[in-house]
Amino acid sequence: MRILLVEDEKRMAQALCEILRLEKYEVDHCANGLDGLAAIESNIYDIVILDVMLPGMNGYEIAKRVRNQEIATPILMLTAKAELDDKVTGLDSGADDYLTKPFMTRELLARIRALGRRALGTADGALSFGDITLDTNTLILTCKTNGQSVRLSEKEYRILEYLIANRGQILTREQLAVKIWGFDSDAEYNNVEVYMSFSRKKLTFVGAKTEIKAVRGIGYELRCEDV
Repeated sequence: MRILLVEDEKRMAQALCEILRLEKYEVDHCANGLDGLAAIESNIYDIVILDVMLPGMNGYEIAKRVRNQEIATPILMLTAKAELDDKVTGLDSGADDYLTKPFMTRELLARIRALGRRALGTADGALSFGDITLDTNTLILTCKTNGQSVRLSEKEYRILEYLIANRGQILTREQLAVKIWGFDSDAEYNNVEVYMSFSRKKLTFVGAKTEIKAVRGIGYELRCEDV
């Protein structure tokens, strides 16, 4: 899962990035509102953690603009503004959740997990497509018909998660490269090809009929025609 943190306080941002990366999240950071808005508009993030008091543009305005563009990425506002009116303003602006500083790390992580489940449309921490399930907590891929399972690497998991979340759509190599490796990565299309190969081998290993199909000249999609 890729998270965008929009936070201008340097020490807070460093601490949050470290906490989230230890939890195996991919994290990008923006230190001002304008950069944060541009990053959210790329629509590659699964969750946004958004401060309210930011240089350039405040979090309330960012949330409003994002929702006006019909971008549905879950937003968790994380701010020192703790009055009831502030919370109401944040939620009415388009935030999905509102957590005030100071906060407990356990609560922050629990709220992120809840938003992640909501974004992926899963209540039990598992994604399903065709004859496979993908456990979002353990990164274990399971074939439902025979019970065979295997643990995925982080990149393999993120590829299958992205494909399942966008079922019925063809994802381009560019979309996959940006989503999995990020804007600032030097990853090239051959990285996508390599990890697609790894992911396909894992599907074969568990005996799944679900396949990652290459669409010539476009990209990839997940298919399971025999289930």
